[in-house]
Amino acid sequence: MRRHGTSRTTLSWAALAAAGTLVLTACGGDGEKKEPTQGGTVSAPAAPKLVLPQLTGEKLEVAAVWTGPEQANFTKVLKEFEKRTGASVTFVPAQDPIVTFLGSKIAGGAPPDVALLPQVGALVSAVQNKWAQPVGPEAQAQLDKNYSAGWKKLGAVDGTQYGVYYKAANKSLIWYNAKAFEAAGVKPPATWKELITAADTLSASGTPAVSVAGADGWTLTDWFENVYLSQAGPEKYDQLAKHQIKWTDDSVKQALTTLGELFGRKDFLAGGPSGALSTEFPKSVTQTFTGGDRPAAAMVYEGDFVAVNIAQTEAKVGKDALVFPFPAVGAKAPVVSGGDVAVALKPSKGAQALLTFLASPDAAEIQAREGGFVSPNKAVDPGAYPNDIQRDIAKALIAAGDDFRFDMSDQAPAAFGGTPGAGEWKALQDFLANPADVAGAQAKLEADAAKAYGN
Repeated sequence: MRRHGTSRTTLSWAALAAAGTLVLTACGGDGEKKEPTQGGTVSAPAAPKLVLPQLTGEKLEVAAVWTGPEQANFTKVLKEFEKRTGASVTFVPAQDPIVTFLGSKIAGGAPPDVALLPQVGALVSAVQNKWAQPVGPEAQAQLDKNYSAGWKKLGAVDGTQYGVYYKAANKSLIWYNAKAFEAAGVKPPATWKELITAADTLSASGTPAVSVAGADGWTLTDWFENVYLSQAGPEKYDQLAKHQIKWTDDSVKQALTTLGELFGRKDFLAGGPSGALSTEFPKSVTQTFTGGDRPAAAMVYEGDFVAVNIAQTEAKVGKDALVFPFPAVGAKAPVVSGGDVAVALKPSKGAQALLTFLASPDAAEIQAREGGFVSPNKAVDPGAYPNDIQRDIAKALIAAGDDFRFDMSDQAPAAFGGTPGAGEWKALQDFLANPADVAGAQAKLEADAAKAYGN
């Protein structure tokens, strides 16, 4: 499935970014607390807006790759579904690539009723493999009522609606340790050049600049996409996402060379290249916000969902943990978004009822209150978000309407953009280990992309 975007979304997100550091660093809340925050209070849960069928005695399984607090927060949504319907719901932890995980379950005759897929390519594969069930009329009614056309199209394949985009993300944020920045006399950078200068100052002060989750290849694709979108521009981004231009293109060479300015400095990375390659995403966050003014690193890159992991430390978002937009590499700062789509894998009444619930504001508002979550559902009460950081990100997402650019690797076939130890994930891990070998990285990326896209 292809997706198109224009500058309107980029400008909408960039408007938030321009207010940027002031808006995002002035707020209270830690992603878990529900106290009043600057700019308003968290609204109390509203009365249920949605009537669901009674499913007493029905058992459902829901699979997703979420772990830790993200899984725990989603489980609260499932508990509410159980309460309203009488069904029994079990969360099934999935592994990446989720298409392989689901394939093994289906081959064994035990598919989950619903799966939340983190890549557009995974949705396409599920449909091509004839695993996915089209959404029913009740879920479609919620989608038509609560979602823009753009988000609905993301959950459709060849004109048929299969999925509900339950969760979205702004993946163009860098979170930083306020004490480490203050100790080094560093201010949040607005450009890539300023980022490299800040990284040099931070590392010279005794605190490595960046915590990189190199053990998880998906984070490296996000690093690349932000650099590439800002430097090469949106048209090239769309072309590369569809493999209409090759990964040996000069624009890719420029982006990798730029990224190598950061990855190539061993003193910039927490634990050096080997440490980065052994660091998984949750640890990349928590080690940035523990250790007082001497953390393992001063900053960590990833999306708004980082707030969930920060909440596992003693750091407070808005005080100890602050955030700035991904710096501009080219003329404009990049804005990359992502999301998770819920798909029914069984033609059951319970699976369709759960899709209907996930397409409603009732479900999204439960998880919004827990922090580290943004919904593309335009009917969600902004007051459900626990702090101004998440509230403003959510408002900007809704204001973007139909036009947005989605995570490039998530648009790719899963074999290239969504498989641990293979494709883009592995090629960029190899690049992190040896950032000087730009040509080698390009050749590997193109070979894997050509095979996966079939061209």
